[in-house]
Amino acid sequence: MPIALITPENLQHEDGPYVTMLKEAGFEVQFPHEKTFTRGLCSEEEAIEQLSICDALIAGGEHLTPSVLAALPKLRVVARSGVGYDRVDIPAATAQKIAVTITPTANHESVAEHAMMLLLSVAKNIVVNDAHSRAGRWPMPTTQPVRGRTCGILGLGRIGRSFAVRAKAMGMKVIATEMYPNEEFVQQHGIELVDFDTLLASSDYLSIHCPVTDETTGLFNKDTFAKIKQGSVLINTARGALVVEADLLDALQSGRLLGAGTDVYEQEPPADDNPLFKLGNIVCTPHCASADWRSQEDMGIEATDCIIKLSRGEWPEGAVVNAELKDGWAW
Repeated sequence: MPIALITPENLQHEDGPYVTMLKEAGFEVQFPHEKTFTRGLCSEEEAIEQLSICDALIAGGEHLTPSVLAALPKLRVVARSGVGYDRVDIPAATAQKIAVTITPTANHESVAEHAMMLLLSVAKNIVVNDAHSRAGRWPMPTTQPVRGRTCGILGLGRIGRSFAVRAKAMGMKVIATEMYPNEEFVQQHGIELVDFDTLLASSDYLSIHCPVTDETTGLFNKDTFAKIKQGSVLINTARGALVVEADLLDALQSGRLLGAGTDVYEQEPPADDNPLFKLGNIVCTPHCASADWRSQEDMGIEATDCIIKLSRGEWPEGAVVNAELKDGWAW
């Protein structure tokens, strides 16, 4: 009987519908020995020991390096719970004919909601005002409007488009930078497409919704912040590697940025003494933008569906990252 290992912490539930699906499809379902395994904090040797049991993996944030993958001859499918796959070495997986899938339709609305929450939290100074209220202070501070302001979006994929709809509903003007835009969507929602420098210079609020690539790693750095609109707000629910934290810190301390909201960090989990945590003009959350219960369940179901289809010789179109494996791939 093939074994499916489910590592994301929020999916480690025996009564989850995805567990039932896998069992009905003939899989034995297991969870990691340590609930936090998926955070990627263990050594490669420990990762190999844990992963060596499985034929299929519903993965979270564990590091699947070339060395780890090379030591897993049984593994046929890595089904990422989410749309990011930067912790999976795709060339190494492809070389071993391991299909890597994502869940492209499961979590975009949850992330978009979270990004809007961060935007509003910064604009209305929620964290600081909550502390004032609990301490019995009543300072009546001035906060920032959202309506009528310009919201810039870097990346108009599913998450970026979901965020754009929410920004428009808040009465914002939406501009975006996207290499391959959905023209119908752009026209329908009155979004202005601009180049990156214009996005930086024109956005009162700028939300990042692009993947990490060689071109985008460290994209938001001291040079970028020198071009960004004075007094703007940066929101990042994408990946920590997109932003150089030391330069973000400088931009927040200097007043170049009015504020920021981030769900992701260069190092995850971040160090307790991360200097960003000492600032009052940034709202921080622990990489949980896709963690509402509905999104988590949908990701589990979609990842499971990919595994089951592949086990039956069916190809889950649109979900396989290394789609070049399609011809000739076999369980």
